[in-house]
Amino acid sequence: MTALPRRIRDELVAIVGAANVRTERGDLTPYARDATPLFHAYPDAVVFPGTTAEVAEILKLATAHGIPVTPRGAGTNLCAATVPEAGGIVLVLTRLNRILEVSGDELLARVEPGVTTARLADAAEAAGLCYAPDPGSRTASTVGGNVATCAGGLRGLKYGVTRNYVLGLTAVLPTGEIIRTGGRLWKDVAGYDLTRLLTGSEGTLAVITEITVALLPKPSHSGTGVGYFRSLADSGRAVTAVIAAGIVPATLEFLDEKCIDAVERFAHLGLRSDAGALLLFGDDGDGEMVTVHLARIAEICGAAGALDVTLAGSVARAEALLAARRCSLPALSRLGSLTILEDATVPRPRLAEMVDRIDDIAARHDLLIATFGHAGDGNLHPTCVLDPDDTDAVQRAHKAFAEIFAGAVELDGTITGEHGVGAAKRPYLADRIGTDQLALLRRVKNAFDPAGILNPGKLGS
Repeated sequence: MTALPRRIRDELVAIVGAANVRTERGDLTPYARDATPLFHAYPDAVVFPGTTAEVAEILKLATAHGIPVTPRGAGTNLCAATVPEAGGIVLVLTRLNRILEVSGDELLARVEPGVTTARLADAAEAAGLCYAPDPGSRTASTVGGNVATCAGGLRGLKYGVTRNYVLGLTAVLPTGEIIRTGGRLWKDVAGYDLTRLLTGSEGTLAVITEITVALLPKPSHSGTGVGYFRSLADSGRAVTAVIAAGIVPATLEFLDEKCIDAVERFAHLGLRSDAGALLLFGDDGDGEMVTVHLARIAEICGAAGALDVTLAGSVARAEALLAARRCSLPALSRLGSLTILEDATVPRPRLAEMVDRIDDIAARHDLLIATFGHAGDGNLHPTCVLDPDDTDAVQRAHKAFAEIFAGAVELDGTITGEHGVGAAKRPYLADRIGTDQLALLRRVKNAFDPAGILNPGKLGS
């Protein structure tokens, strides 16, 4: 960490006001890390812009003086995407937090990047609509952060992920130019799809200051059920059979045996402790169709060897079952002082095989690694719990996750399905996309950011 020259600090203050520039070390500490454990680096300043014009002026200044800039929302990401490894300015966008419009006629909303996902979802619901992306950190994560990492969530199988709902963006290039990609249209193929390119770019190409997202009509009914199985292989057969039956449920999540035990000890939800796997399923839409789908899924689970299948008889019980999935991480966190939550994705039919690999890797490295995730789309969340003061265990964990990512790629999968690359998975990116494609990414980065100031070192840049 090196102090910014006084002249630069004065210029930042002139742009956003003294109350929105922080340079004292104690004020910088919360922005030296995000939700990713084991990664931290101090910025030289933290700046809170309040308008697109202010963002443009800050980026012009940074480019002129070669100052690194790391855009940040709430810092809930799990790939160290907002850790300012090169120092410089952390640009916090949480002051840009207005919901600008919710349109039922056009099925869209316009928001600033600092709006939380839950707040957008609530605003949509109040208008009789639905914002479908549903990341686990929805109450804290910002829409801008969701777009930057192309966040997924529990409803990804039926409804897709964040990129499926981004219609248009206002973004500021590192040179200070303001561009508007896409717009209010569900169909628009004029030019390269820069909206899709910026979605998932992790703050390496531009700073997003306004987002237009697609909304859906609010489903009239929803329902939830749970199936318990002796093994993940049995639950995997049930998942394959559900999809083969032509049912695409809104929710299809799994917990392994270690997760079930941790969640039950934490939340006391009445989960079966003798099961090797739990499959949480749910659907929404027309009331009669939801009833038919849930009954059919329950029947399929039984045919696949489920120990027990239960449909939630009330909204409260449905929420309790969903809580079992959402509280997996806090439940596991109680087992140790450091929790490393990762993600990898494999083709759906190879999910059980990948979980078996994870268990074998954990055993060989003498680590506790529990796995939960999205059974419907093959996205797993292997979670390691350990003591951060045990340096040998930390090193073993790094080696274990390297093997997990390699195993996912070997099974025709990927190193990340929804968390992003950031700094945490940078060492594994070339193995996933190849050196030629990595070189192309760097040329794209250079076209947007020739001075290399935006989130340097991330996404392989």
